[in-house]
This record gives sequence, C-alpha cells and structure tokens, in this order.
Amino acid sequence: MTIDVTMPQMGESVVEGTITKWLVKEGDVVTEDQPLVEISTDKVDTEIPSPGAGRIAKIVAAEGETLPVGAMLAVIEQAGAEAAAKLKVVAPKAAPKPEVAPVQVMPEPVLPPALSPQPMQAAGAGLREAEPEVGGPRRFSPVVLKIAAEEGIDLSRVPGTGIGGRVSKRDLQRYLDTLRKGGTPSVAAQPQTNGAAQSGARAATTAAATAQRAPQLGSVFRAPVYQPVEGDIVEPFTRRRKLIAEHMVYSKTHSPHVGTVAEVDVTNAMRLREKHKTEFARREGFNLTFLPLAAAATVRALKEFPRMNASMVGDSVVTRREINLGIAMDTDEGLLVPVIKAAEGMSVVGIARAIESLRRKVAEKKITADDLAGGSFTLSNPGREGNLYGFAIINQPQVGILRMGEVKKRPVVVEVDGADAIAIRTMMYLALSYDHRVVDGVLGNSFLYRAARILEEADFEL
Repeated sequence: MTIDVTMPQMGESVVEGTITKWLVKEGDVVTEDQPLVEISTDKVDTEIPSPGAGRIAKIVAAEGETLPVGAMLAVIEQAGAEAAAKLKVVAPKAAPKPEVAPVQVMPEPVLPPALSPQPMQAAGAGLREAEPEVGGPRRFSPVVLKIAAEEGIDLSRVPGTGIGGRVSKRDLQRYLDTLRKGGTPSVAAQPQTNGAAQSGARAATTAAATAQRAPQLGSVFRAPVYQPVEGDIVEPFTRRRKLIAEHMVYSKTHSPHVGTVAEVDVTNAMRLREKHKTEFARREGFNLTFLPLAAAATVRALKEFPRMNASMVGDSVVTRREINLGIAMDTDEGLLVPVIKAAEGMSVVGIARAIESLRRKVAEKKITADDLAGGSFTLSNPGREGNLYGFAIINQPQVGILRMGEVKKRPVVVEVDGADAIAIRTMMYLALSYDHRVVDGVLGNSFLYRAARILEEADFEL
C-alpha cells in the first residue's frame, strides 16, 4: 500500500508552493509526522510532515519547482508489521539554515575588442531554459542572465557547479576570466537544438547586447547596470524579499497613492497607559504598549467611515463587513503583516491580547498563512527613533494604511481658561496613505481627523 504526499492547502489565499529543500531522499524510512520537505509560499515558509510511516518510494517534485495545491510531491510505500520491525528508521535531520555569505567581487577588467566573447544565444527568453543532453532543463538566475546578455555568452556552454548543473554567477565569472586570458574553458553539455533555433538565439542575443550597449532613440528605458567592485558586498534577495518587492511595485503602479498627515496630542493616552501599565502587566502577563491604543482608535474610526475598510476586486470596490486589522511587524527576513480578525468586536484589552499572540507567533516562527490573510486595513508602527512621519505603501487589495510616527514631548500652544499658553505635551504624527481610485480627499481627511481625535480623548477601558 502506498501513501501520496501532496501539496497541502496552507491558507485560504495560497494556491501554490515552491519546493525549497527535501529533508529526506528516496529509500529513506520515515515515521509519521516526520518533516519531509520545506515549502515556501507567498505567505510563509513551512515544513510538510509525513502523513504516515514507511519508505520513501519516489520523490516526484524537484527542489525549486513551484506546484499548485494538491500536486503530487512524493510517494511513501507502507511496510507491513513484520517488515516494519526490520526497517531501520532514519532520524529526521534538522534542516540547516543557509547563511548568505558576503561575496567580494573583484573589479572587472576592460577587454579590448579582440578578446570580447562573441554573442551566441538569446538572454531574455532563450537563456532561461537551455535543454542539455542529460539532466533536464537548466535554469539560470536573473543576475546570470543579465551578465550573459551583456557579454554575449551562450550559457549552455558554461559548466555549472550548482544543483543539477546550475550556473552560478561565480561559474560565469570564471568562464569569462578564462576567455579573457586567452585560454580554452571547459564546455558544458551542448543542447540538441535545430539550426534554425540556434541561429535565432544568436540573433536575439546580438540584438539584446547591442540594445544594452547603445540605446537607440525612442527605445524603452533601461536602468544602468552597476558592476560591483572589490570591497562591495553582494547579497541576493531571499524569496520573501522578492515577494515584498513585487508587492510594493505592484501597489505603487496600480493604486494612485495620496498621503495626508495629522498632528495628534497623545498626552491623555500616555497618561492612561502609565496609570494602568503595572496592573495590566500583572494581570495579562505582558506589557501594555501604545500600539493597542492606536489600533483601537483606528478600529473605531473605521466603524464610522466603513468605506475606508474596503478592498478592490477587479473594477469594483467591496466594503468589508468585518474589520480585519493588519499590524505590520518587522522580522529578520522581512516585513510581515499578521491580521487581527473581527477587530470591530474587541475591546482595547482584546486587541492587546491579539497583538501579543501574533507577535509571539512571529518571534517563534509559528505564524501561519491564515494569520497573514484577509486583512481589510493596515496599521504600521516603524519604531520610535528618528521617525517623524512617513507614508507607507498600501497593502493590496486594501485602500488605506495608517502609519504611526515617533511619540515625543515638545512645546505646543494650548488654550487655558480662554487664553493661549505654551505647554509641554506628548505629540505624534499619524500619516494616512489612501487609494485615490476609491477614497477622495474629504473622506481620507475625515477618517484621519476622527482617528486622531479618538486617540486624543483616550476614552478607553483598561
């Protein structure tokens, strides 16, 4: 009897996952719930446990492959009771955390025209997968593709030292150095392609290289390519950083961002926190910060201005029934935005408990895809030092995000007994970014004003 290991559903919005690392190999004997493979999604990275005990009969999915939910990953062959007693179980190995070592790049010498390598194959599409005789398709990183296009190198001729013959930047640099010294570099397995395809690939590479070196009038703009020099540190993007970058660029190109700022006197809110913080910590087991007060004020304002609690769906805007408040949290691997679900029904204490629970999950790397999904509005708190105010990028498909500034004491003009006076008050800036396709200036300003006034009044029950 066999057991199929498939790509699980890891959250309502997750439709696919990428195989990052197999923790077992074919022939290994595994126990039930033993980690088999590391999976990366657009939300979280996690390990997939074994659905049963037995021997790994076949591994179907390769590392680096992206597969939809339900796709086959591996097959486990269950052993009978008699056979299972004879099997030596392989203990699960802890997956080592790969560390990106700083790469020091030597300055690239300028070649005379005679030593410049000749273009051989297309970079944009042709170089992305070159079919060698053995081992399946070869894949190349964007950095390797870019260098190959600029230098006119046929990547199918470059021997790779990575997994499955993958060509790294170092492999390509070594190949170029050998060419420049007049040597004959070793050649990788050649792909079996017809003459027309090879000819077309060479022509495409020549055109790409020419476009890079001599831009023509009216051509699409290309940013200059910086060549690292000795002493520079080259750090490749992690998968999470790539996804964050894609999300931020998408948001800026699709949502017309408008920003507005309010000055908030949080003196009363800080006094309230100071009054209750000792008793709160004793009762709840964690410290009361200013963040739950700001979150509670945001939720109350969203109740009064429900159009701010909306999501874009194609050419329509959906005003959400529930207020699912995202709280931006920083991690070593990049920003995460876990979501407080149904925050409209929570007290300040309930919101504080929810934030603390999510914070612990993030710190212990136990956050799930569902914890990060479904947000309808986002609150961001970048930190206390040097943060006067700033405009955050909207978390798609939401239509607004509120960013807190530094809480700081300073002299302000206040009214005392009908006369103006200068007093020391605790002040903060709140900055709202909103999507002008949905939110007009009057609505955005009204929502921000109301959130600020609620926070200034500090009418919260702790």
